[in-house]
Amino acid sequence: MAVESKKNETSAEQTVNSEASKGEEFVKINGEGKSKDISKQHKEDQNAGKKGSSINGEKDLNLNTESAEEKEDEKKDEQDVVFVQDVGFTIKITAPGVEPFDIQVSSMEMVQEIHQLLMDREDTCHRTCFSLQLNATTLDNFAELKSIEGLKEGSVIKVVEEPYTMREARIHLRHVRDLLKSLDPSDAYNGLDCSSLSFLNVVTQGDILEKKKSRPESVDCTPSDSIIPGSSERPLLPLQPQSKEQKGPSCVKVLTTSGWNPPPGYRKLHGDLIYLYAVTLEDKRLHITACTRGFYINQSTDEEFNPKPANPNHLSHSLIELLSQVSPSFKRNFTLLQRKRTQRHPFERVATPYQVYSWIAPMADHPIDAIRAEDAFSSKLGYEEHIPGQTRDWNEELQTTRELPRKNLPERLLRERAIFKVHSDFVAAAARGAQAVIDGNVMAINPGEESRMQMFIWNNIFFSLGFDVRDHYKELGGDAAAYVAPKNDLQGVKVYNSVDQEGLYTLGTVVIDYRGYRVTAQSIIPGILEREQEQSVVYGSIDFGKTVVTHPKYLELLGKAGQQLKVFQHSVLNDKDEEVELCSSVECKGIIGNDGRHYILDLLRTFPPDVNFLKIEGEELSKEARALGFPVEHKHKLCCLRQELVDAFVESRYMLFIKYAAFHLQQVGLKKQKVPSERGTSIEKEVVKSEEAEIAGVQVTCASEKGTEEQQQLNSDEAKKIVESITDSITHGEKPDVEESTKEIVRKAAAAVGSLKDTEFDIRFNPDVLSPGVRHPDGLVALERLKKEKQLIKDAADFLITIQIPTFIRDCLDHSSAPLDGSTLIEAVHSRGINVRYLGKIVSMLSKVPQLEYVYVIGVSELIVRAAKHLFTSYMQGVEMMGLSAAIAHFLNCFLGSNPTPVATLGADELQTKPSKRRNKRRGKQSPLSNNESTDWVHMTPKSLWSLLKAELSSYWDWELAADGIDAAIEKYMGQKVSLLRAFCQRTGIQILMREYSYEVKNRNTFFEEDIINVFPVVKHINPRASDAFHFYTTGQQKIQQGFLKEGYELISEALNLLNNVYGAMHPEIAQCLRMLARLNYIMGEHVEALGYQQKAVFMSERVNGIDHPYTITEYTHLALYCFANNQISTALKLLYRARYLTLIVIGENHPEVALLDSNIGLILHAVGEYDLSLRFLEKALALNKKYYGSRSLKVAVSYHLVARTQSCMGDFRSALQNEKETYTIYKLQLGEEHEKTKESSECLRHLTQQAVVLQKKMNELYQGRLGAGVPTTGLPLPPIQIQPPSMGSVLDMLNVINGILFVQISPQDIEAFREEMERRQMTEGSPPKVLEVKDEQATSTDNSSQVFIFAILIAVVAGQAYKPSNYPASPYKPEYPAPGYRPSYPAPYKPAYPPPAYKPEYPSYKPEYPAPAYPSKNYDYPPMPYKFEWAVKDDYTYNDYAHEETSDDKGQVTGSYRTLLPDGRTQVVNYKADDYTGYIADVKYEGEAKYPAEYKPAYKPGYPAPAYKPAYPEPAYKPAYPEPAYKPAYPEPAYKPSYPEPAYKPSYGAPSYKPSYPAPAYKPAYPPAKYPAYPAPKYPAKYQ
Repeated sequence: MAVESKKNETSAEQTVNSEASKGEEFVKINGEGKSKDISKQHKEDQNAGKKGSSINGEKDLNLNTESAEEKEDEKKDEQDVVFVQDVGFTIKITAPGVEPFDIQVSSMEMVQEIHQLLMDREDTCHRTCFSLQLNATTLDNFAELKSIEGLKEGSVIKVVEEPYTMREARIHLRHVRDLLKSLDPSDAYNGLDCSSLSFLNVVTQGDILEKKKSRPESVDCTPSDSIIPGSSERPLLPLQPQSKEQKGPSCVKVLTTSGWNPPPGYRKLHGDLIYLYAVTLEDKRLHITACTRGFYINQSTDEEFNPKPANPNHLSHSLIELLSQVSPSFKRNFTLLQRKRTQRHPFERVATPYQVYSWIAPMADHPIDAIRAEDAFSSKLGYEEHIPGQTRDWNEELQTTRELPRKNLPERLLRERAIFKVHSDFVAAAARGAQAVIDGNVMAINPGEESRMQMFIWNNIFFSLGFDVRDHYKELGGDAAAYVAPKNDLQGVKVYNSVDQEGLYTLGTVVIDYRGYRVTAQSIIPGILEREQEQSVVYGSIDFGKTVVTHPKYLELLGKAGQQLKVFQHSVLNDKDEEVELCSSVECKGIIGNDGRHYILDLLRTFPPDVNFLKIEGEELSKEARALGFPVEHKHKLCCLRQELVDAFVESRYMLFIKYAAFHLQQVGLKKQKVPSERGTSIEKEVVKSEEAEIAGVQVTCASEKGTEEQQQLNSDEAKKIVESITDSITHGEKPDVEESTKEIVRKAAAAVGSLKDTEFDIRFNPDVLSPGVRHPDGLVALERLKKEKQLIKDAADFLITIQIPTFIRDCLDHSSAPLDGSTLIEAVHSRGINVRYLGKIVSMLSKVPQLEYVYVIGVSELIVRAAKHLFTSYMQGVEMMGLSAAIAHFLNCFLGSNPTPVATLGADELQTKPSKRRNKRRGKQSPLSNNESTDWVHMTPKSLWSLLKAELSSYWDWELAADGIDAAIEKYMGQKVSLLRAFCQRTGIQILMREYSYEVKNRNTFFEEDIINVFPVVKHINPRASDAFHFYTTGQQKIQQGFLKEGYELISEALNLLNNVYGAMHPEIAQCLRMLARLNYIMGEHVEALGYQQKAVFMSERVNGIDHPYTITEYTHLALYCFANNQISTALKLLYRARYLTLIVIGENHPEVALLDSNIGLILHAVGEYDLSLRFLEKALALNKKYYGSRSLKVAVSYHLVARTQSCMGDFRSALQNEKETYTIYKLQLGEEHEKTKESSECLRHLTQQAVVLQKKMNELYQGRLGAGVPTTGLPLPPIQIQPPSMGSVLDMLNVINGILFVQISPQDIEAFREEMERRQMTEGSPPKVLEVKDEQATSTDNSSQVFIFAILIAVVAGQAYKPSNYPASPYKPEYPAPGYRPSYPAPYKPAYPPPAYKPEYPSYKPEYPAPAYPSKNYDYPPMPYKFEWAVKDDYTYNDYAHEETSDDKGQVTGSYRTLLPDGRTQVVNYKADDYTGYIADVKYEGEAKYPAEYKPAYKPGYPAPAYKPAYPEPAYKPAYPEPAYKPAYPEPAYKPSYPEPAYKPSYGAPSYKPSYPAPAYKPAYPPAKYPAYPAPKYPAKYQ
């Protein structure tokens, strides 16, 4: 807990400064101050010259086809690079009462970070009020260490005790309370102080990194009965395993403020600050005085005030020291408590940025706690930020942080850290305020109005309720529209914040759902409360279009933002029939605050309307939409499309535009350019087909009927090349003879795709085109434009249902998207731009695909839970405070219980007082929102609730529920009640008691009043991002997927460092980064390092996502693999059992993830000889793989093989033989007889046959009495069977295959040639790309030949559905599409774990300072050596799909190709050739169709990272002026260049100067994509199948 400087600072400065050290706190918290963060160590090594060099060596980040303009931009960007010298050194600390000790610090840290470290060390944690002195000079807490004169290696810093003030005494008391409660999980259960739960060390029974490897652990293989396959038990108690060590020892019975406070005047003159009361474990009652010099015991009693010191008069500067002197039990237990506290992992103790709530908890104790009481009832809001007596100006802080400079990396880091910190504080304050408003603890600013219309101000935050005030939304749906409007507004705030347009300001906005009410919390515009709304609004409309005003400055600012958001500038008519220009919807209001800033608010219609859910007279939808039952009349008229859908639609139209123009431009250019007629013909067929279909109103997907995907994508790429080369020449004044014809072609292409401009591609949307009450200009031209705008919106809605939804289902069939619960399903749907209101249609489609039964079950469960939440919202509004727990329990009984007649359980007191009208009146005044007639909920029955559920599902999602109760629904839709209970509690904020619930009991209630522990707010807010870390991360991914492990590892490490600088120690994106580093270390053979990183990833995922979140399950699975690799077999099993248990609670057994877990569990049990148990898990995995992947999938082949291996070890050779035959059949069918896997299976069959024959022969001899006459055959043991137990190495290899890490076999001779070639490349290029990690392993084959396995690919780094765009999401915006003569200026969207395509974003080119190390130059003259190699990876679960092959002849001519699955869903295929004469020539083509999620676009070039900076806030009035970036489109020569703009980083596809000389057998990945008739998977080239 940071202590502030005594200087006067603004609250924003205090906030940022107080958090400046949080990024380092988690690595110093153990007490010695030595950083454990590898990114920091890497940074120090780099600045010391170990890994660093100048920025000019980044050849591998630049494309070979760089234009002159790009080079000029790079030179300018290089000038912005700031070199940060981060030097680490050691200093000595001397503190009173302890021996001097050394700590390691960084020159970039602040003094305050040392202060924080001392407050956390075990031997100095009891001090809070002290200063640090160097050579008798007091150090400024907010000074950077590098700025302190005389501070160097070995300097001695002295801790000097300072006098207390009232504020410092209260801070000290709070710190002591925090220390005493440091092991108490009650704050995490109660959702306080950003505490959350973690059970990793409980599951593993200690820190896995501290277990001694030298002494193998005893293997405990027994799982609980509920985890065994086939079990129907779903116990809840193991969800939060309790440990004896979880709660620390009690140190004191009572420690609170005294009733004698405040000190009387005459005692203030003696220095008395505050009086405390304590009861020790020895039952001593102590009255303590806190004075300016410290703490002492006074002579007061409970009845008499006597402030004089007691005898003996101990005076201690620390309260801990005083209590230790008077209470031996306190001293002993506090020492033990501190030891346990410091032994906990730092990630178990650091606060999370946002509060994570637990849906289930044990009944916790409620001890006396003065600090808790003060926080609850103190009027000094904001005390938790140590600013007593004043509230924070949230709006000023939020806007000031956005105005901070951002020209270089240090400035951007400071800005993003300030934005994130202020925003997280604002979210926490808004959540507290919303609870206070609904609980009736805040007075309304309009108390005379009806309660639903009241508004509130608390802590400088404005709160409004989600009701239709004064029929404002009457025409749009009334209360239903008013309820959804805040969420739409929040989405608008999110996108405008991401655009980050300078000079345009949005309000801090948080939407909170609590106790059935929706509350919107917003920061307050300066001056808005001092004038009427009509006087404030200078842009937009306050009455939905009746009166409209505009403002030139707003048109300018919104016009710039609209280019990226695809919002079209348009005109509407006001009440005077005057045309008014707008660049947003009419509801968007512009208000100039008293601070001179231009604010926009009410952004609920930022995106175009969704006509599939709007019934509009005179407008007819397409045939496809009508066939699906659209339009559906929704409850409100605020249905809008998502930004992801808008981006995908515009990209699709742009590709169609390019194809159309390319064909006709090609015809014009045929006179001067000879193009093969076959290619022209294919393009003509495709373009004509596409054009006809588009004109008919049907969205076409690249002529899938004609040719292969490869040929389609080739044509698409050819089209781009032709359009760009010809139009670029025209733009530069060349080829004037074709200029007129080109313009005509462009006009036709623009008309074909519905462009709003005739002369260029321009697809944008008018958000007001279908708005009721908005009038548009008349006239022929205006009406024609209006018709185009309407058609575009219809086409976009058609695109959603005809392209995006089928694509999502196809993704599920390919298992590239495998949601585990409702939340991950919604994430996957949103990433395609599909709204939740389409979930009913999706579920109906899924019901027809048997392979996607698990997605269907998840979808149905999500529909039921969401419908129940809708009903629960209105249900809770009719319940008074005293009946909340009883009402919630009754709703759960009606929803999930099997009792047909549950009885509402109210206490006897409540029942007796109901007839009393007087008491009713009094009770009705408890809250401004309470309902006097609040007993209607008692009459709800399961039948009535499920009847309402069916009606809600039908009206909102257009889906019919074929069940009348929970039991019928579970039976028909194969769900489970515990999953529905978990999802419902999380959606509504309910916390229930942790116990086992009997759902099937039909004669009594399942839930009781005592089972409802709490109701938490469900908070929705935006998530500020770390832009520079995003670039480091994606560049590192690109490097890794190209095979440059070292460079990629360093970039990912730097991304982790930047994330820690922006977010602090805890954030979901940091968890993703840690997981990637863990996988990289594992790939490179650093198993211990991998274990350390993955342990942190698990801790963090539990803390920031939740202990049962699907991402946490994935983290547990990865950690289990690394534990097994480190010979911690029992721990690996415990982790896998934990992951399986969590999966059973979340979704049940029927899921592909369970198949993966069971395969891992079965393999490890097989390794330790538990064959019977292993077989049960492996057979379950086999059944699930057959169900979801098809009986001829390679995954099924592997499962058959694993089952056969286990059966053979059990002696059941007959069954083993049968299963291995299935394996052989699948391999032969899928891979061919000559494939290595087929041959291995054949050899295994031969061995099993031999063993079976030997066994049968022995058995025949035994039972036929051939062992000798008179020898009895009864009771004889079975004959010995030759069973070779598997080695741990072979089991680990199989685990790697199952988890997506594949191997390629290469002969030893080729390895030697490979090594020579690597050495040659290192010397010639000066860059040592350690592409593959080589591991020698002695083979066991009969010819004793050695085999060398090398890791061919790396990444399952970002696991499948986990951390999709949520972690490093790209901005969902693209700048305006240019005319055909220009290259598209929008950046590629980001999707984790895939290399970004070669686009050129609008932000300046990115050059991370990671040049190649300078190696001594030597000349090696090697003759060309022929070679051939290839490798491939296809792992749908982890989104990894890429391959590479290369061949060289004895003349040094190299040919090859590689393919990579891009983030937008396409596959990039590059065929290249190179030699010493012609150089490197590449032919790039794309397969598939681009599908873009939300994008992330920073405005500035990343520079070099710095760990910590002293915040330097400008004055509030300061508004830095940023010049508009001068974008210079590159006009390429006719030679082909990538048709998308290049990324900020520039991956290297240059000609390799090395010439490896080793042949390698063609390798085929283990798991080709499954093919299904309904939604076929993409077809890859045959060699990759």
